[in-house]
Amino acid sequence: MEKILEIFRNNIRQYAMLIALVVIMVLFQILTDGLLLLPQNVANLILQNSYVLILAIGMTFCIISSGNVDLSVGSLCALLGAISGTFIISMKMNTISAIILVILISVVIGIWQGFWIAYVRIPAFIVTLAGMLIFRGLTNTILEGGITLAPFPDDFQFISSGFIPDIFSNLVTGKNFTTLLTGIAISIIYILLEIRKRKSRKSYGFEVSPSALFIAQIVIVVSAINLFSYSLSSYKGIPVILVLIGALILIYSFIASKTIPGRHIYAMGGNEKAAKLSGVKTNKMLFLTYINMAVLSAVAGICFASRLNSASPQAGLNFELDAIAACFIGGASASGGIGTVIGAIIGALVMGVLNNGMSIMGVGSDWQMTIKGLVLLLSVAFDVLSKRK
Repeated sequence: MEKILEIFRNNIRQYAMLIALVVIMVLFQILTDGLLLLPQNVANLILQNSYVLILAIGMTFCIISSGNVDLSVGSLCALLGAISGTFIISMKMNTISAIILVILISVVIGIWQGFWIAYVRIPAFIVTLAGMLIFRGLTNTILEGGITLAPFPDDFQFISSGFIPDIFSNLVTGKNFTTLLTGIAISIIYILLEIRKRKSRKSYGFEVSPSALFIAQIVIVVSAINLFSYSLSSYKGIPVILVLIGALILIYSFIASKTIPGRHIYAMGGNEKAAKLSGVKTNKMLFLTYINMAVLSAVAGICFASRLNSASPQAGLNFELDAIAACFIGGASASGGIGTVIGAIIGALVMGVLNNGMSIMGVGSDWQMTIKGLVLLLSVAFDVLSKRK
């Protein structure tokens, strides 16, 4: 028991937010009379919060690298959504070609902002605040002062409204069997990876969790995966946007934990001067971080435009606040050097469940903002107090 408590104390940030997410879900499931976890609402939760999940991944790296944030991502989503609409709707461009061009434009924008932040050393807060104003102004210019471009073609809408087809539809009636098989496959891969990770730690003489706790962790995670896949299989199956988000989570988790650039970003956030003396090219890493944030803003902007089925000058409002809140709720440290992609995803889900649950209950937008503000404040306070201990 003492061993379990020690492991919990050493990982309190991750465990606390995960427990908080479960508690919030159970609470709203009761308060909404079971509506929160209905299969259709679970799918809607993913679709409604896809842009926050994508932006939170990039914002995590900004916070880890220097403790700074990117205030321009909401306006950038709107701008790139407007450019997508211009290419596809106004200019009748092929969807794939338009998306590639939008991604390339986002790289140029990232280079622009990253240059001022990393090499001129203007504070990121100022550069991205200026970007927020510039990009919002350019959005209104492209959309001629407030025109909404719509509708997008079906292949563009498929990004945020499409579902993976069921190739085994004849095997199970009333369920998406492809989704069920996917859940089982992911469970098997997870178990094998965890066993391999445990063996590797043992071979190097590192401390591992007790066998009982390890088995309990496997059972809980596998149960969650299969319950989630079962819920999706009862509606339309796996949303296309979920596949995209899953791929981004895997890629960026791997970069953060298994690559040299990822470790350099953590080192720079922990102590930039020490990292620089150790050979880390801090300017280059900061530069790449903001280019990456711009690219993920493009992805989020495309997904949001696809979901709205329009390019609107009002798109992207407060997106940056949602992404920043998700990162801090998920355990990222305001001083930099601490945070994980999974933590940011958990934080985004906390915000998403709060929004969805309160909307189902009919809570007014004023109280929703108040409650979310309190959750953010308490999360950061928890981070500060736990670091002091």
